[in-house]
Amino acid sequence: MNIFKKLALVVLCTFGVVVSARADEGMWLPQYLKKDHAKALKKAGLKIPVTEIYNEESSSLKDAVVIFGRGCTGEIVSPDGLLLTNYHCGYSSIQQLSGIGHNYLQNGFAAMSRGEELPVEGLTVTFVREISDVTEDFLKSGKSLADYGKEYEKKYAKGEPGEKFVIKSFYAGNQYYAFRTVVFADVRMVLAPPYSVGKFGNETDNWMWPRHTCDFCMFRVYSAPDGSAAEYSKDNVPYKAPRHLKISTKGYKEGDFAMIMGFPGSTTRYATSYAVQYDTEVENQMRILIRGERQKILKENMLASEEVRIKYSSKYQSSSNYWKNSIGMNRGVKKLGVVARKQAEEAAFNEWAKGKAEYENLMSRAAELNKQRTADGRRAIILREALINAIEITSPARSYARLKNQSAEQKIAAFGDFYDDFDTATDRRVAKRMIELVCELLTAEERPEVFAQKLDGEFGGNIDRFVAWLYDGSVFATRERYAEIHRQGSGLTDEALKSDPAYIFGMSVIKAYAEVAMRQNPIAQELADVDRLYQKGLMEMQPKRLFYPDANFTLRMTYGNILPYSPADGVEYNYYTTMKGVIDKEDPSNPFDFTVAERQKELYHAKNWGGWDENGELRTCFLSTNDITGGNSGSPIMNAKGELIGLAFDGNWEAMSGDIAFEPVLQRTINVDIRYVLWVIDTFFDAGYLLGEMTFAK
Repeated sequence: MNIFKKLALVVLCTFGVVVSARADEGMWLPQYLKKDHAKALKKAGLKIPVTEIYNEESSSLKDAVVIFGRGCTGEIVSPDGLLLTNYHCGYSSIQQLSGIGHNYLQNGFAAMSRGEELPVEGLTVTFVREISDVTEDFLKSGKSLADYGKEYEKKYAKGEPGEKFVIKSFYAGNQYYAFRTVVFADVRMVLAPPYSVGKFGNETDNWMWPRHTCDFCMFRVYSAPDGSAAEYSKDNVPYKAPRHLKISTKGYKEGDFAMIMGFPGSTTRYATSYAVQYDTEVENQMRILIRGERQKILKENMLASEEVRIKYSSKYQSSSNYWKNSIGMNRGVKKLGVVARKQAEEAAFNEWAKGKAEYENLMSRAAELNKQRTADGRRAIILREALINAIEITSPARSYARLKNQSAEQKIAAFGDFYDDFDTATDRRVAKRMIELVCELLTAEERPEVFAQKLDGEFGGNIDRFVAWLYDGSVFATRERYAEIHRQGSGLTDEALKSDPAYIFGMSVIKAYAEVAMRQNPIAQELADVDRLYQKGLMEMQPKRLFYPDANFTLRMTYGNILPYSPADGVEYNYYTTMKGVIDKEDPSNPFDFTVAERQKELYHAKNWGGWDENGELRTCFLSTNDITGGNSGSPIMNAKGELIGLAFDGNWEAMSGDIAFEPVLQRTINVDIRYVLWVIDTFFDAGYLLGEMTFAK
């Protein structure tokens, strides 16, 4: 019996048997729901057929759930393509459209007609049309995944505009699915609350409960007049999606059924203890240190200048989100004993594997491979975090060679977006601190060659002189300097480029990083094979255990309940928050995190809830036991009838190790209440006309 057939039997067995596992654990593939989860869902409280969630024959809730941009989830909430997602998901688009005099980050934005909706260049929305199991066909083909994908697309493409095929691995490479999607490229901003509403609490409250942020924004998907995907055009019309979600304003109570559909990004629930130790002690530790130092500088400069704040807000948010996630994950892994739990599972696996040649030495191999990658892995993340990602001046320098055959005007335009969000003084401060860190963290032999040649050799170890050489001598340091050299001629010759400090520095760093990656690649490939065999072995060892594939940014469904939790002895958290908490948290000494909009305060003191309250309270956020992770941001949380009651936007601090090991007692999803969203649209912005195109549950 071949590997696929063995695995298929295990998968069918595990998915078909109900065991003593919590219903809220699991990011389930929706195509399994009808056959394997119908009874469990009904018992949990679902009041609609599972075919209303996912149906291969007709439209279902799945058709209203989309990929927003490159890493979030959104949902269609009207017949005319109106879309909701999280504020932090739309943040870069809001920033992109903002500027001095039209600072939508600070003041918010609401289109009062469709003609006022703002096109967002580069933003896309992706619909999943079909999901197909291609495991057996792919394994028989003997092709690489990339080559097989090209062949599959050529064979099954329907010629629909915007059509794209993606083939993904599941169960660590034991199963494969093909996704036929359609990408819409005309997406326009409709409404975004001000930063003080949509990002209330910011870094301080990130991953924390109780929470009071109205984490939403609104866009609209446009299509060609015939309904097909198209690039932006003034002739385009609102897209008539196959399905949109109904909205419930009836609220919820403790214990109610709740389900979420979305695109969770990445989990490693089946990782070995050795991989967990590597991730926490090497990757996370370096990320926490380096990003923390950079963020201090960004925050200082952002608070000192509105222009810098607009330019760096999205960068800061992106950096700080995963920075705090790493802190919380390390804390959770230690406090909740995750490594010890993994080791216990591995001990049981080793006992079961005795005499089984395929698995007998698997754990010792995992231990050795993780030991081998530690030194180079530490060096790689330092180079990546401190020099490649943090010091921005090298980005256009490294990319310039690809513009060789373009005109001077095209070369100037090529980096327009880069300079729109770049501040030389800020980057220069960051560069100095990052270079200091690299000197502290890496030996002279581990650093890029430019450190020995320039910093130590030419400048005698003086970092200030080294940074001055990098910024004062590079044409890439400012937009004006870069543009001027092209106005004088066709631009940089190969010789001039290779003598530019930003190019010299950037290419030296990339060379050092590539050398490390080259040594790491064979180890990574072996580790991937170990992971595949380990997960396959676990499924054979525990045929009655419910297995679900790790998250990989594909469509999933999770279900659970609306519940409070107790994070520590004597501490009890309610399952929802109200507007009172917003007012109570206002802190003029921390305007970055806890500013409250004047209009919000006026409406609160007037008790103007616009009819969106429950017994005189406007609820802001609530908790559920659903199993989500990054990528689920913006996902719809729905009641037992499949009606929208809120948007998922975060996890809780006490269970930050949940991506590695689900925590059934502590793990919670934090959601913004749809009534808070509607209050902002209708009462705060007086844009109630938008509600007229939505469908409300009776």
